[in-house]
This record gives sequence, structure tokens and C-alpha cells, in this order.
Amino acid sequence: MSEVPAGMDLSGVSRRPPRPTVTMTVTRDGPEGLEVLLGLRAPTMRAFPQTWAFPGGGVARGEAEAFAATDLPSVGDEHDLARFAGAREMAEELGWWWDGQRLQVIDAEFRAALLSDRTAWARAMANGTPAVDLRGMRVISQRTTPPFGPMQFDNTFLHVHLGSVDDTPELDLEPQTEFTEMRWATPATFLQDWRSHTMRIAPPVVSLLQFLHRRLSSNGGDAAEAMAFVAKQQPGRASILFAHGVQVVPVPTATLPPADHTNCYLIGPPGGPIVIVDPAITHRESMEHLADVVDRHGGDVQAYLYTHGHGDHVGDEDLLREAFDVPIWGHEHGGMRVDRTLKDGDVIQLGDHRWNVLHTPGHHPGHLCLLSEAGLVAGDMVAGIGTILIPPGQGNMNVYLEQLERLASLKPHMIFPSHGPVVTKPTALLNHYVSHRRARHARVLDAVQAGQSAVADIAREAYADSPDAHPGLARDQTLAHLLAHADEGAVMQRPDGWHRTA
Repeated sequence: MSEVPAGMDLSGVSRRPPRPTVTMTVTRDGPEGLEVLLGLRAPTMRAFPQTWAFPGGGVARGEAEAFAATDLPSVGDEHDLARFAGAREMAEELGWWWDGQRLQVIDAEFRAALLSDRTAWARAMANGTPAVDLRGMRVISQRTTPPFGPMQFDNTFLHVHLGSVDDTPELDLEPQTEFTEMRWATPATFLQDWRSHTMRIAPPVVSLLQFLHRRLSSNGGDAAEAMAFVAKQQPGRASILFAHGVQVVPVPTATLPPADHTNCYLIGPPGGPIVIVDPAITHRESMEHLADVVDRHGGDVQAYLYTHGHGDHVGDEDLLREAFDVPIWGHEHGGMRVDRTLKDGDVIQLGDHRWNVLHTPGHHPGHLCLLSEAGLVAGDMVAGIGTILIPPGQGNMNVYLEQLERLASLKPHMIFPSHGPVVTKPTALLNHYVSHRRARHARVLDAVQAGQSAVADIAREAYADSPDAHPGLARDQTLAHLLAHADEGAVMQRPDGWHRTA
């Protein structure tokens, strides 16, 4: 069964070409070896708020024309435009520019102009002031972000090495708003803090730090050789790590647009016992990809675990058995065959990683979540993209809202949703879901009390604030709200439609 209403065609997700972006990996020689610069992204940022990441951003519209109009010293390859955009981002976010030998501190007045006027960079580069040299920016990786939503990003990772600590220019964050803090540390230090869940680090940064750390540990700390090693790595081999012990494998599924993938998770310590959550695999290619990811992750697969039995979460059992012949775990009311029944309060111990089982009905009677120090595997309680449907009859809006409030009270470190990217502001998102759904709940009741009785008319009034809402989904969710109001005794259904009870 699917959460999408029967007979409703929601196909047609348009995946746009990946947007070009660039990030700057800035390093220096510190007292304990190679140090990397990371910044804490502001809570207001749309992508990875309150998460440590490299400086960088998008290649701006018209940037290609702006670069073509300059005569900057450059490498002369296909990455020069990324270098041009990276130099601009470095000037805006860090207040630095590259003169061919070292980084220099940018003039405060010019930096203010950059932050207020995107055309200022193009004009300055065309005039040759400051005299930026792009040849000191080395390409170390090119990666396209996973298909968590309709928009993907084709990111060029650039590297600039400053030399010693004494060669590091002064860093001034005051004028910009994207980062609230900057920190220098070795890859080992950053990874230690990430493993202890005291730092949220963006997934591609984690994998790059891991490459660096492993190479530095094996080559005697040779920083130049380590960066050259990173540059040779195949992007497709990089793990997508939402947290330590939480790796995601996006699986193509017929799910609720704009999502077109379901997040399958590997939970457990690398090299130790692991559980595969929601392997929604129905094609051999996806099965083989999952097997390859598990092989690189290492460890011993204990089970497949389903958060619930909707079709975009449950895989083909025969295909999955070809990959790993292990038992299936889930709730007794999950809607699929299980070998082990899980219930609220159960504990899944995977090495030194402890996951608590939470029974969270509402979206589905047998819906499960998993909670650990790393965060919350949330299934379809919330989404990193799009929304969550409550199927009328199978779901229960009142119970769903109660469970959302329960999850918010647990204050998870992060949320690992079934659809979309990791959620780094979990309490804010859970509270938003609760307030948004309760407001809609009230508007549905208001529409009935105002005299509307047909579901379509109630939906039209209740969703007047959301003109872009799909009419079919609006009617479907209005019915879910009406059934919840009926359970509370506020409305009743008669042959001629819905009416208030008093």
C-alpha cells in the first residue's frame, strides 16, 4: 500500500540540471600537522544550517561572462570558472584574496561592496584590482550531490594551502552572515568531534576529511602527498555519512513528489554489526549498489528493518535475499512480513551504538522510529523535502500530532528522514510540523462551522492560504482532518456531507 491516494497521478518530478557550486578547502601547517579551516553555517542558511562546512557557494548567474571579460592569470582549463567563483566566495566570506604567492586581506570597503552588490566583483576583476591570480587554486574533487530533491549541485572542491600558521591572514567574519564561527583543526580532531556527535559536519566534508586523515596517517604526515591522493579519489566511492554510524543510500522509488528517492540507512559502527533500514529496492541495479556500499562500509549485516510497510519503503524480498540473507525486523502492524517483531522500548545494540525503538503511529499504525545519540531515524514522521501525508482510514491525524510532540520532547541531535537531506534543526522542524498541522486542523473545523459540508468545499476553504497545494492531496488531507475531528466529537458525517455536532 502507498500513502498516495489511489488513482492520483503525481508523476512528473522535473529534475533540473545540477547547479554549479564551488567550495574552498583552505589548509595550513599547524603545530600538530596539517590543519583545515571549517566554518559553522548560520541557523538561517537553507542548506546545512548549524553545520560545519567549507566556505563556498554557487557559481553566480553571469559569472561566465564576467570571467571572460577579465585577463586574470589562470590555469587555462575547464575549472577556471569555478576558480573565479571560488575567489569571489573567499573574498566575501573570509576577506581574503590570492595574489599568486599567498593570501592577502581584502580592503574592507571593497569587501562591503562585494556583499551588497554581486556585480562589484566582476567590475573589480575587469579592472585588475585587486590583482587576483587563480593559479594557486588546485582542484581536488568534483562531486554531484545525491538526489535528495529536484535540485542537485555539481560542486568543485578547490584547495589553497597557506603555508605555516604565521602565513595565515587575519580572519574577519563580521561583515558576512553565512558563518557564525570559523575553526582551524587537524582532520583527526574534526573527525573525533564528529564521531562524538559534538560537531555536525556536512557529509561531503566528512568523506574528504576521512580521505585526508587516512592518508596522513599512512604517509608520515606528508600534507602535499595527502592532498594529491585526495584529488585522485573517485567521487562515486565516497560514502554519504549523515552522522557517525549513519550512512545513507538513496534508492529510486515511486514516492511523494518532489521526492523521488527513499533514504535507505546503514546504522551501526563501521566494521561492526549493522542494520539496513528501509531497503526499498525493487531493481537489481539498486540491489547491487547497496551490496557495494555495504562492502565498502564493512561489518556484519544483522537484519533488514522497515519503519513501516508503505510501498516506497519495502523492497523486493527475493532481491534483497540475494544481497544479504538476513531476517526482517518491523512492527507487528507494519504491514509486511517480519521475522522479529519490534515494539516501543526495545533496544537494538550494534557494538557500542545503542538504538532505542519508538512506536510512532499516526502516519501508519505500525510506524517505527529509531533514536540514538546520533539522532532520529524518522521514517515518514517528517521529511527533509516536501511533506508527509496522513492516509485517511489507515493513518490517524490526532495520533500523528501526539507522536510529533513526543519526538520533539526527546530533542534528537539530528533527524534522518526517509525523504530529503539530513535535518540539522530537528526541534524547530518538529515544532513547525505540529504548529502547521494544528493550524490546518483548526481551519478545517472552521470551514465546517462556516457551513461547508462537501470535502472539496471544505478543502478549498481550509487550504485558501496554500494556492499551490495539489487539489487532490488537499481533499485527501482534509478528509484525514475531518476523521480526526469526528473522533473528537466535533463533527459528524451525514449522507449529505460533514456537519458540526453542536
